[in-house]
Amino acid sequence: MTSAADIAVWLDELLESRAFPDYPGALNGLQLDHRGPVRRVAAAVDFSGRTIDAVLAADANFLILHHGMFWGGAQRITGQVYERLHRLIQHDVAVYASHLPLDAHPLLGNNARLAAALGLEPTERFGAYEGVPIGVAGETSLPTAELLARADAFATKFGGRARASWMDERRQTQRWAIITGAGAGSKEIRDAQARGIDTLIVGEGPHHTTVDAADAGVVIIYAGHYATETLGVCALADVVGEQFDLPTTFLFLPTGS
Repeated sequence: MTSAADIAVWLDELLESRAFPDYPGALNGLQLDHRGPVRRVAAAVDFSGRTIDAVLAADANFLILHHGMFWGGAQRITGQVYERLHRLIQHDVAVYASHLPLDAHPLLGNNARLAAALGLEPTERFGAYEGVPIGVAGETSLPTAELLARADAFATKFGGRARASWMDERRQTQRWAIITGAGAGSKEIRDAQARGIDTLIVGEGPHHTTVDAADAGVVIIYAGHYATETLGVCALADVVGEQFDLPTTFLFLPTGS
C-alpha cells in the first residue's frame, strides 16, 4: 500500500530536488496530497483541464508533471482554478511536479534523454540556472541537415515539427548543446559561441534568437517545447512503476508548441 508521500520522498531524493534553484512557480515536489493509496501513476508535461480529464479517464490517482499546478504563480481559487482543484480532490488524485531537477537529471532528464533520442552522446554540461547546470553538450561529426531531420522525426511523434535558424545546407555540426523547453536566449547563444558550440538544440525561443544565432555562427534547432519535455516525465513514471510495482500511463496531450 503505497502513499503519495512515500513516492514523493523517494523522488525528491532520486532527483536531488533540494539542490536545485528554480522558478518560483515550479514548487518542485508533492504539490497535492491525497488519502490514497496510489493505484496507478500517470505522467504529463503540463497541468490543465485536459490533463485532469485524461488522468480520470486512465483511472490514475498519482500524477507526475513537468510544469506543475502553480506554474502561473499565486492565483485566486475561483473559476477554472477552483474547478481543477475540486476535481482532483473529489477524485483523490495526488500531484507531484519536477521542473529543473528533472531537466538536469543525468539519466532520466529531458536533456539527456533527448540527446539519446537524437543519437548524440553528452560529454559535458551546458546552460546553467543560478549557477546550476541544466543542459548537456558534446561532440559529433554530422551534417547539420541530418541532425535537423532527426529532430524533426522526433518532434513529429509528439505532434510538432522541428525547424532551424538560417544555415548552409552543406554545414557540419562538430560541437552541439541541448537545453530543452524554452532554451534559446541571448545568454545561451553567447555561451555557445564562447565555448565553440556550433549547434544549439532547444524546444523554442524568441524570433530574435534566429537573427542573433546567425551573427554568432551558431545554428539553433527548435524541436518544440512540448516534444522536448515529454521524455523526462515518461522516464520518471516508468521508474516509479518499477520501484513501487504500480501500473503507469503517459498522457499524450500535445500543445502545438
